[in-house]
Amino acid sequence: MKFMNLPKARQFNIVTRFYDPQKEAMKEREERIRRELAQDNPDGSTFSYHADIKGKFRSAGKFVNNKTVAEARRKSNMRLIYIVIILTALVYFFLK
Repeated sequence: MKFMNLPKARQFNIVTRFYDPQKEAMKEREERIRRELAQDNPDGSTFSYHADIKGKFRSAGKFVNNKTVAEARRKSNMRLIYIVIILTALVYFFLK
């Protein structure tokens, strides 16, 4: 019964560790600048700017892709109809 008991595949699991000193220094500078800007504002509000680009191409692409996906689906359906018609005609001529 040795051939029925197959060995399991070895699993590889590694915990990645990465330290970027430049990134740490940049974060510290940004925090220091934010604290200084918060002290300069009379109302105490902090202004946080972040680029709102993440995911914009995907969300904009959904509208474009809907048209192309529908168009591709329509072409695929028409191809399928043509193939079915041709096959039924061939079967009809061979059986006649």
